[in-house]
Amino acid sequence: MNILLTGSTGFVGRSILSILSENNLIFTLSRSNSDYNIDLKSIKPSFNQYFETVIHSAGLAHFYPKTDEEIELFYEINVIGTLNLLSGLESGEIPKNFVFMSTVAVYGESNGTMIKESSKLNALDPYGKSKLEAEKIILNWCANKKVKCTILRLPLVVGSNPPGNLGFMIRGIKRGFYFNILGGNARKSMVLAEDVAQYILKAAEVGGVFNLTDGVHPSFFELSLHIADKLRKTTPFNLPFCFAKIFALCGDIIGPNAPINSLKLNKVISDLTFDDSKARSEFGWNPTPVLLGIKV
Repeated sequence: MNILLTGSTGFVGRSILSILSENNLIFTLSRSNSDYNIDLKSIKPSFNQYFETVIHSAGLAHFYPKTDEEIELFYEINVIGTLNLLSGLESGEIPKNFVFMSTVAVYGESNGTMIKESSKLNALDPYGKSKLEAEKIILNWCANKKVKCTILRLPLVVGSNPPGNLGFMIRGIKRGFYFNILGGNARKSMVLAEDVAQYILKAAEVGGVFNLTDGVHPSFFELSLHIADKLRKTTPFNLPFCFAKIFALCGDIIGPNAPINSLKLNKVISDLTFDDSKARSEFGWNPTPVLLGIKV
């Protein structure tokens, strides 16, 4: 199968490339070190071969904007970049399948349990808003072009050398300054990058919108304890909520540069899990529990 993979040098893209290239012909698109070295936010690509499947993994994530320019960057990369990709595909033969790597941030929830794909889409932050707009653009384009569309909404993605909050946790545990709050009992949906890559073509054959999780939804305590054990470090310290609340209130005063504020604290102590039963029933999604598959 000829596949176009955008964002091939990114965290999720690298896993997809590694696994799918074993049995498929993969053409990569990123800003550098790819078959097509293109910055999608400013350039419409031109392709010289047919792709049966397009996997759109390029995008901006793992980043808290602090200025209007940084907020605009989410729109430029995740929305304009998607429009340019679709426009480029129209210049040749239209693909059979299109897969978009989206995010559970489109739901706009900071807490909740077993949220389904049919739930309201109330994205509030620039990242979630840009991904939701990209979803709508892709769904409309695929419907008009009669392309089978698959949207995969991912929670925290776990893999080697992860970016974002998981990377921060691992570095903190290594250095001995990571701590849990309220015992770290909040449960969060997670998924292994390798599992996403292994099942992506099965999902593409079916089409639809799917949450992907490991089905276990570990707590921060379980995850941090497991990482500490692998790194042969002591059990992470637990910060009493009263102290965390004081730090969060100080963060509210400092502004967006603060490492913690009341909004971030609420997210840390709240359960946020998503229902992946649709993926399990429609294309046999049967992932590895993150705590069994994580590599540090």
